[in-house]
Amino acid sequence: MDGIDGRVPASAREITTGQANRVWSVEGPTPYVLKHYGDPSRAANEVAALRLLTSHHAPCPQLLAASSGSSTPPWTAQAALHASPAHFERFLANLAEPLAAVHRIPGTHFGRLAGARQHHSWTDYLHDRLRIYAAAAPSLRAVARLLHQEVDASDNAIQPVLLHHDLQPGHLLRQPAGPPLLIDWELAIFGDHRSDLARLAVRLDLDDPTPVLALVSRPDATAEGRLHLYWRIHLLADAALSTDRAIREGAARRLLGSSIA
Repeated sequence: MDGIDGRVPASAREITTGQANRVWSVEGPTPYVLKHYGDPSRAANEVAALRLLTSHHAPCPQLLAASSGSSTPPWTAQAALHASPAHFERFLANLAEPLAAVHRIPGTHFGRLAGARQHHSWTDYLHDRLRIYAAAAPSLRAVARLLHQEVDASDNAIQPVLLHHDLQPGHLLRQPAGPPLLIDWELAIFGDHRSDLARLAVRLDLDDPTPVLALVSRPDATAEGRLHLYWRIHLLADAALSTDRAIREGAARRLLGSSIA
């Protein structure tokens, strides 16, 4: 879009400083949110996710412009939203409809949409992630081995669908008019929709992920077992990769206290 080139205007207001990204609110004839990424693959993935979501008329921000492959830092410009975070007390109820719309979007592979290796099966994707987590946290290799075994023992004939994969209360916005919107799509993947719910249970700091099954209109007989498996995998991810020591330690404690240990 004309006039948007990824540079931070002097009048821009920084609204978030994340661990890897910086975000500004930019006023003007076309107000927008400018996002600079520390990881080019995450930028590419968010661009791909927003374009896919828009093509399916799904609840997401409008992508106005994005960097080319050579830009440093990589960036996106997304339409400014007149919205506020959903109330925590009503979060699960408000999330059900937009999440169902997202989970109806099919994929042709497993894993990230762009900027990372793609997988032929959900099992391959899970084993690849577990190897990464075990390498990053040698003290938890025994837990990773048990999770590998549980993945192999599961029926993983999954049809891939789009997952947000970083669900948390701050990422669901309420508009004064119109449907709720989900923001922050840089970690989106194609996979089993129950992995999205398990990640949400971790972000909600639940000791038992079962309550998030309320988001599934008709859970099948395998839903709870798969949810618990994915919940432990996501706990291992936090225990191995989080840059926040408190999150790493809390995830490891919860993981080692679960039934797998």
